[in-house]
Amino acid sequence: MPSDTDFRIEAEQQSYANAVIGAAVFDLSGLPKEYFTTIENGDVSWVQTIFQALGLRSLLTSSLQIEGFHHAVIHGTGYCAVVVKQRLRYVALLVRREDFVHVSQPFIQWMQNFEPVVLTANPRFSVV
Repeated sequence: MPSDTDFRIEAEQQSYANAVIGAAVFDLSGLPKEYFTTIENGDVSWVQTIFQALGLRSLLTSSLQIEGFHHAVIHGTGYCAVVVKQRLRYVALLVRREDFVHVSQPFIQWMQNFEPVVLTANPRFSVV
């Protein structure tokens, strides 16, 4: 039987999923592979910013031998994009800024396990 903690975690994860209004998948070299939009935000111009940030990350990593990139947050007007490195790709999610004043460690962990393929089955999302 699920505990109260299990229900709280499931509710928290569902609130994360509901806050997502856009997504982009990049390969490990930083090239965009897929974009997902919602009716709330059909604009994909934010993906260019993520692409540039991943390029900068690559440059800094090779020039300064910086390792250990886990995530980045890019703040925009009304929205923020959170990028995490997964094992085989980078995933960027666009979320409403008011929902994520502070990006929490549980959210980052949720993103590290997030499978973008679930968005193709979600009627809120369209593949661009």
